[in-house]
Amino acid sequence: MNEINVGEVYYTIARERSPELAEAFLVHLERLPIKTVSNSFADVLAAARIKAQFSLSYADAFAVATAIREKAVVMTGDPEFQAVQHLVTMEWV
Repeated sequence: MNEINVGEVYYTIARERSPELAEAFLVHLERLPIKTVSNSFADVLAAARIKAQFSLSYADAFAVATAIREKAVVMTGDPEFQAVQHLVTMEWV
């Protein structure tokens, strides 16, 4: 999971639920078998290229670029990802 997307989940939980639950998310994330990855300049450009080509949020472009780079699955329920489902493996929730 890209660190940009960790931040996205964090601020969504903090805003919609509470800051305490957002902090609990971080603790829980550490216990899950999910690798958190950082970004190099090349990674930022890969996400920017996806964003330029497809109608997704910038954070979603990081999720797609990370999945491509790491050969990972994108788990989502967001219909915006339909535009890029030919690029990565999607698991729809």
